[in-house]
Amino acid sequence: MMVGWVGYGWREPVYYSYGENVYYQDNSVYYGDQVIASADEYAEQAEQIAGSAPEVAPDTVEWMPLGVFALTQDGQPSGPEPSQFLQLDISREGIIGGMIHDASTGDTRTIEGMADKASQRAAWTVSGTTRPVMECGVGNLTGDTVPVLLHFADGQTQQRLLVRLEEPPAR
Repeated sequence: MMVGWVGYGWREPVYYSYGENVYYQDNSVYYGDQVIASADEYAEQAEQIAGSAPEVAPDTVEWMPLGVFALTQDGQPSGPEPSQFLQLDISREGIIGGMIHDASTGDTRTIEGMADKASQRAAWTVSGTTRPVMECGVGNLTGDTVPVLLHFADGQTQQRLLVRLEEPPAR
């Protein structure tokens, strides 16, 4: 449903399973058995995708909620209690919006980014920053668990997992 929501003409979603169909080897990033970029280029692409959202008047944008997710530190759906939570939306234009909340500090910040038409990679950052940039496949955002990559300013990349939180029952 979400793939049809974005007006890019996507017929089938592309899924990014980091460590499986997308993996790092010898400073290169592979999709399947094909090298698609160097590790640095791949992170720079994510940064460019996140920063490519067009300026739009907020009252003209139609949003689809993608959900609220816990960000796991160890890349697993179980383990230490998460302290960071993301609420994500996508517009018909492919703009990613939402909020990130850090329960340990009480800090809540706005997220902004974009879904790339050609690659179906979604990437976002905290508003006003370029790193860290978080990315995943657009199709992955419909799942209960979403593998993501976090690209940091120091050149490191870490795999994490977003775990969808259940909606509270209606009252």
